[in-house]
Parts: sequence; structure tokens; C-alpha cells
Amino acid sequence: MLELKEIGLRVASLREMCEISAAEMAEKLEISEDDYISFEHGEYDFAISTLNNIALILGVDILDIISGESPRLSTCTVVKKGKGFVVNRNPGYEFSHLAYTFKDKKAEPFLVTIEPNGNPPVMDEHEGQEFDYVLSGQMMLYIGDICYELNEGDSAYFNSTIPHAHKVIGESSAQFIALVLK
Repeated sequence: MLELKEIGLRVASLREMCEISAAEMAEKLEISEDDYISFEHGEYDFAISTLNNIALILGVDILDIISGESPRLSTCTVVKKGKGFVVNRNPGYEFSHLAYTFKDKKAEPFLVTIEPNGNPPVMDEHEGQEFDYVLSGQMMLYIGDICYELNEGDSAYFNSTIPHAHKVIGESSAQFIALVLK
């Protein structure tokens, strides 16, 4: 819960520096002002895609918001196996940021692991485009009213402003690379 409060405080500070009101931010994110204010107070959590949209609006890197540290490298960043910056924002999803020390990124690369569950997929949307490449397992990719079955080695490139979701097929987890383009 402390992490959530710290993230909310960072966002509130950045928003105020940009001279954007809470009402304007909520409008830009297409959410209620009450939900947005609850987020800034650490009482409500957002999906990684919403945090990405907040970062775009505020003109910062998503890791400025999540970790409080700005990326520093601009020539090359290497992330060893299992050493990405782990971001667990959505139940059943684990995001590992694969370029968290690189500044001024044009894309956000994540290693995403999703676990099987009986819940219906939760649709999400964010600015830009997304490229997903399945490393292991099987999953359904839902984009608007369309769904695609993706298996190891399959990929999809799509407009991420359209509501979309991923869901495991079967009892084993699925893992994929998600490249979110700004």
C-alpha cells in the first residue's frame, strides 16, 4: 500500500508541475475525477496501461512514476535474464520492463507472464500501438469484438487505443514480449 501512495504522490507532484488540474487529468484519462483523486491519494490502483497514459500526458517515462527514478542511459541498456524491473499492476499479469534504464525511449518493452484464471478478460486501452510476440504457452488476444488464438512463435501488431486483453488458454501460464510504441 505504501508503494501505491508513493506512486500517487509522484503523479500528483508531476501533474501540479505541468499545471494540469485533477479534473483535466481525469478527463484526459476518460475516468471519473473521484477515481483519479483516489489514485493520487493511494487508495485506488490503475492498470499499467493507464500509468503509461499518465506518463505520456505528463511527458515523463513510466518508470519515473513507478519507481521514482529517472532512466539515465541513452546509448545502450542490457537487462540480464530475470533482472527486468518487475511491475505487478494487474492480478494474474506480471510485467517485467526490459529497458528501464534507457532514457527517451520511443517504445516500452515488457516481458509479460499471464497466469490461467477463470475470470473473463479485462479490456484495457492505451495510446499508441503494440506488438506482442508469444514466447511460450497459448493465449487469446481480444481486440474490440475480435479474438485471435496465439501460440508460441505467433505475433500480433495492433492499435492499442482499441480495448484489448490477453487470456491464457489451458492450465499453463503464457509468456510474451509486449512492445508498446508511443
